[in-house]
Amino acid sequence: MNATDVSAARAAAVAATVDRIRAIEAAEGVTRPALEKIRAELLALAAQEHLFPSATFPPPANGEKGSNRYLLQEDPGHRFALYMNALNPGNETKPHDHTTWAVVVAVDGQELNKVYERTDDGSDPGRCELRVREEVMVEPGRGICLMPEDIHSIHTTGTRPTRHLHMYGLALEKLDDRKAYDPATGTVTAYNKNFMKPTSQAKA
Repeated sequence: MNATDVSAARAAAVAATVDRIRAIEAAEGVTRPALEKIRAELLALAAQEHLFPSATFPPPANGEKGSNRYLLQEDPGHRFALYMNALNPGNETKPHDHTTWAVVVAVDGQELNKVYERTDDGSDPGRCELRVREEVMVEPGRGICLMPEDIHSIHTTGTRPTRHLHMYGLALEKLDDRKAYDPATGTVTAYNKNFMKPTSQAKA
């Protein structure tokens, strides 16, 4: 397929997948079993690697840190936002929440997700105590489901850039109350304001 055919096929596959995801949430709400069904839909989409070529969704140039995030589809009202996130190896994020549900699966590359639990009572909004509850390697065939209150950090490993699909119940740009957590200092800060880059445009 040429680039135009790939783009059209990608748009159709994304639209059909999001239709099914929308139906899952409508029928079951935001529960861990529902997110597992959404993960299965996204894994099937991610398995069509030819729809997401690295030339169209490149990571930052010259092995730079940070990520390039590409919007694939977003509903009216900023619901059901699906992104392609491209990172180089050696990146990591602060532990953070989303305040909406999220599911992440891999087209290519490995991303270690550390999932945390709070050991404090949450009474001080500017302070936290965390410990790692589990670690999940997001890679082709394996993804992660996160409830709105879940806290995780991302660590890209291996030697290949990652291309991962990130699906959110509400678009990232609209999540104004996200928090970043620093396990070393115990401080809590605003995540979007301090750490989130703008969405990038896919290459033609």
